[in-house]
Amino acid sequence: QVQLVESGGGLVQAGGSLRLSCAASGLTFSTYTMGWFRQAPGKEREFVAAISGNGGVTASADSVKGRFTISRDNARNTVYLQMNSLKPEDTAVYYCAAKTSHTSGSYYYPTAYNYWGPGTQVTVSS
Repeated sequence: QVQLVESGGGLVQAGGSLRLSCAASGLTFSTYTMGWFRQAPGKEREFVAAISGNGGVTASADSVKGRFTISRDNARNTVYLQMNSLKPEDTAVYYCAAKTSHTSGSYYYPTAYNYWGPGTQVTVSS
């Protein structure tokens, strides 16, 4: 039974910071690429950041580069998204997702991921 559970969302003023966590269970965590996606009302789900199973390779969307950092702690089966210098346009539900090495497709696309958490709301006020 695979479960991903996000936490750490909330309300923050523009320029502030939040750290999201995603706790995984029921999988061999270190073998999964982990990703963060977000979805604002009326918009498509979009890629935010991804990290390889051993943490050696990361990628992030241009819109968050220099502000967001993805990391993981395989001993705790947890992936993080440190969000700094938050902007109102960062407001969205943030989802973590897990992708096996056998799943075809780029980490950039939501359809490439096998498992998803229920999401956590991030609201950035101006």
